[in-house]
Amino acid sequence: MSYHILLVEDNPSVISAIETVLQREEFTLKIAKDGQEAIDIFNKNLFDLVLLDLLLPTLSGEEVLKSIRRKSGTPVIIISMKSSDIDKAINLGLGADDYLTKPFSMIEMIARIKAVIRRTKQAQSVTPSGECKVKDIIVNFDDYSIHKNNSLIKLTTKEFEIFKILVTNPEKVFSKDELFRLVWHEDNYGKNNSINVHIKNLREKIEDDYRHPRYIITHWGFGYKIGFEVTKN
Repeated sequence: MSYHILLVEDNPSVISAIETVLQREEFTLKIAKDGQEAIDIFNKNLFDLVLLDLLLPTLSGEEVLKSIRRKSGTPVIIISMKSSDIDKAINLGLGADDYLTKPFSMIEMIARIKAVIRRTKQAQSVTPSGECKVKDIIVNFDDYSIHKNNSLIKLTTKEFEIFKILVTNPEKVFSKDELFRLVWHEDNYGKNNSINVHIKNLREKIEDDYRHPRYIITHWGFGYKIGFEVTKN
């Protein structure tokens, strides 16, 4: 399988070395040479992983990572010459999934990339079982049903899948692209309206007032997340 990777790096020799190795591994690579370019490219494409240098023109790597995390859970590996444990802790605290300290070997880089992608894919593929509670709603993952105040709410399969993704990741904001890829298992090429329609229908079924949603919250410009604490029954 060809994974899509965004490399954010301004050093030509580092870019060349990484590009050669990733092409040999048959990964698909896009390159951004400054922070603003990285954000622009990320917002227009879907990636399996981002390799992110910290010292960049226009915007720092930290700012790029913050921008990514406001709208996506795409895994990010920091690449940096900063080697102290304090710097590493700070960077990982921003939401990075791993780090590589320059200079690093290409073998180590490939191993880290594959390990992070594998962990991410495994986490996304885990099918929950049993029930969970979201305020007045009971979600049953075994029979694909939800009840609100003891009354059955009939959802389509896609509506349930969207709701399941949100309630099983209650701290995460999902972009429309991410939801589409996770539910339809294909990239979202101009199909944002499909997500809009399904979210609207879902809200009409589960919200007390769909015009003022509380269960599915919109983070404007970023995506959707669950609005209440989720507890396991």
